[in-house]
Amino acid sequence: MSNRLSAHSVHSNSLPGPENITRLELANGIVVLCRANPASASVVLSGSLPAGSLYDPDEKLGLAGFTASALMRGTHRRSFSEIYDILESAGASLGFSGGTHSASFSGRALAEDLDSLLMLLAEALQQPAFPEEYVERLRAQILTSLAIRDQDTAEVASLVFDQIVYCSHPYSRPEDGYTQTVRSIQRDDLVDFHRKTYGPRGMLLTIVGGIEPALVLEKVRQVFESWQNPEQPEIPALPEATPLDRITTQYTQVPGKSQSDIVMGAAGLRRNSPDFLAALVGNNIFGQFGTMGRIGEVVREKAGLAYYAGSGLSGGPGPGPWEVSAGVNPENVDRVTELIIQEIRRFTSEPVTTEELEDTQANFIGRLPISLESNSGIASALYNLERFQLGLDYYRRYSDLVGSITREQILQVAQRYLNPERLAVAVAGPAPYPAPHAGPAEMIL
Repeated sequence: MSNRLSAHSVHSNSLPGPENITRLELANGIVVLCRANPASASVVLSGSLPAGSLYDPDEKLGLAGFTASALMRGTHRRSFSEIYDILESAGASLGFSGGTHSASFSGRALAEDLDSLLMLLAEALQQPAFPEEYVERLRAQILTSLAIRDQDTAEVASLVFDQIVYCSHPYSRPEDGYTQTVRSIQRDDLVDFHRKTYGPRGMLLTIVGGIEPALVLEKVRQVFESWQNPEQPEIPALPEATPLDRITTQYTQVPGKSQSDIVMGAAGLRRNSPDFLAALVGNNIFGQFGTMGRIGEVVREKAGLAYYAGSGLSGGPGPGPWEVSAGVNPENVDRVTELIIQEIRRFTSEPVTTEELEDTQANFIGRLPISLESNSGIASALYNLERFQLGLDYYRRYSDLVGSITREQILQVAQRYLNPERLAVAVAGPAPYPAPHAGPAEMIL
């Protein structure tokens, strides 16, 4: 390991590890992870359970997210106003959101108010009432959000990109649905979705702050261990994404806009893939670090052709996207697309430089303790440890794992997942400026 990298070394005993993380699996399948922070007077909880849009029928897409957002609108024990009176009087917060795989939740409070926070969490998860008045208010909010999304060129390009890359795959569907599918959802659909999918099996809960883990685990037992749902379905297995066989371009017109947004790339990796960390380090060089890496330097700094440009790599239970995005003048779509393809060719044909790798390794290792400075940062870290089965000692091994990544590994993983001749190119903007590589696969809507 270089001197530059060693300067960013992290003292392992300050990081979450097996001796300061308490893990418990309840008899009904709920997994709880706790870590005490004696210097904090507050507490943060976060977690999820497998009740995401994977379970949505096509004609009611958005149902999972609608259900998650409605959980706090009233329970069989408390009204909407009573729930928020309890939270506001304690200066606490609690919220839910829906995703592709899971319904997620997060909350915070003073440590002395953890009992109330757990009580409200348990009620919302187990006994939501879905009052008709608040369901309709929430529907109006969701429809407004969808209308805004459909006028956002970056959002539209991202949706189309998913449809190209994940054709015939569950990831091709937007988790928040479409206007027509959300309009079709009735209150009884929320009730049925909750009854069938919400349950303890697969639920993960992390709690961090000024707490005593043994006492917290006992509190969790009291409010959650009796929860059962024999109807709860098995978590569906996800297929791999079918690779494209050519560059496939789709342009979607969004009237009245002055900017076009480009999203291009391919299906990437699952989070637990042995290639993931090397790909993440490589992506930082490719399109994130230092004014958005190579992509930002070539497209924005040197050519001056983009308002923003960079790349992203997502990894979850399934193969997340490896994508490049840019916001451009519509007249520059062709030129920017070609520049990005050229950079992908370079990234997949020659190793990154030693300097690029060492800078990125130092960045990754140096920012780890910063991400773990807050209770919420630690709670998020514990969540990822469990969800992706990384091991309780993962952050103790992290510096060595990052430091051992080689230029050759990055090249190999780039070649494995990014083929410059087999890319999805989604563009959304005011007028069609088809990419020159579109060919017969091109569609203009």
